[in-house]
Amino acid sequence: MAMHDNELLLLGLMAAVVALNALARVIRVPYPILLVVGGLVLGALPGIPEVQLDPDLVLVLFLPPLLYAVAFFSSLRDLRADLRGISMLAIGLGVGWLVAQVRRRLEDPPVEITISLFTGYLAYLPADRVGASGVLAVVAAGIVRGRYSPEIVSAEMRIIARSVWNLLVFLLSTLVFILIGVQLSGIVARLTDYTVGELFFYGTFVSAVAIFVRFAWVYPAIYLPLILRASRGEQVPPPQEGEVFIMGWCGMRGIVSLAAALALPQTLLDGSPFPERDLIIFLTFVVIAVTLVLQGLTLKPLIRRLKVGRDWSLQEEQQRAKMALGKAAIAAIDAVAAKDGIPNDLAERIRAEFAEKITLSVPEGLVLRHSGADSAQRLRAAAVKAERQELIRLWRENLVSDEVLHTMEEDLDYQESRI
Repeated sequence: MAMHDNELLLLGLMAAVVALNALARVIRVPYPILLVVGGLVLGALPGIPEVQLDPDLVLVLFLPPLLYAVAFFSSLRDLRADLRGISMLAIGLGVGWLVAQVRRRLEDPPVEITISLFTGYLAYLPADRVGASGVLAVVAAGIVRGRYSPEIVSAEMRIIARSVWNLLVFLLSTLVFILIGVQLSGIVARLTDYTVGELFFYGTFVSAVAIFVRFAWVYPAIYLPLILRASRGEQVPPPQEGEVFIMGWCGMRGIVSLAAALALPQTLLDGSPFPERDLIIFLTFVVIAVTLVLQGLTLKPLIRRLKVGRDWSLQEEQQRAKMALGKAAIAAIDAVAAKDGIPNDLAERIRAEFAEKITLSVPEGLVLRHSGADSAQRLRAAAVKAERQELIRLWRENLVSDEVLHTMEEDLDYQESRI
């Protein structure tokens, strides 16, 4: 039996996704840029049917997991100024807290993964039903869950969850980009009230505004806190001008913006067409294309031109954290060795493995040498547990950022999996 046209189209789109991602690796270009260009090309090909994405499908299927993934890994240090508004979303906060309590009592990775995949929907749907903002509810739930995650999720679960969520976000992102490319030709064809020159002007103007607004937000956000601290007599080293400019230039728009535009309803409550919906989707796609291509392709040359190096503040945080974790591990090894009567030569060998963190501070994490002895495994497990507790303490006390937490947490997860 012949396959339906939609099935053939879906297979063709997935083949295009695979090919474009492979090409992106070869030419060393971020894959979203090629997906944007590829979507435009696919949409212009003759014989490709126009695909109408149901706004409700986009709103319910695509947006919650994408927003939840972004919010989960958001830095509370960076979002602190926005949390006053977000904290008013009781539904999202409640869902996040409730899911955290359930996850705390589970030790079943498949069930935990399933719960994590549905958490965004659990926050979005009730909030949307009562007339609240489902988007903010998802963001609030993601932030709350991310805050509890280091303490309640096992290393095995985190390793699996990273793979599952990376794959899910990748599939949703590529699918939306490709589908909007196919849909774009029909959208442009319906914009008969505008000339090509007007569409070009609107696209250029809105893209310029999006880039300008990013700079207008970044510079005050960086310098105003420094000015306030300096006015109180604190010694505050100013950031490098090039670094602040790069932060402003890193304002590429992506899949969340596009999904939000596609989620606009096609009609109003009275049945009339949603005003300028096609124009909004078109301009959103233009802004994404401009920011990804213009800013994305020029980012590396700008970094070299402005001579902006690595983020030394994060490097220093990691260095201090690794020293603290190494000391905590050695203290735990000594305590377990004394308690269980483990031979000193074995304890010394395991102690030396973790002492390398203090003397060498290996960025990619310590590679532990396996041993079949139960005593060695107990010492290693105790050391990693102590390191994890120390890392969480440093994070809770705001001594390390969320980025440092996630980087070092991943190292500890893989260390624990090898014990």
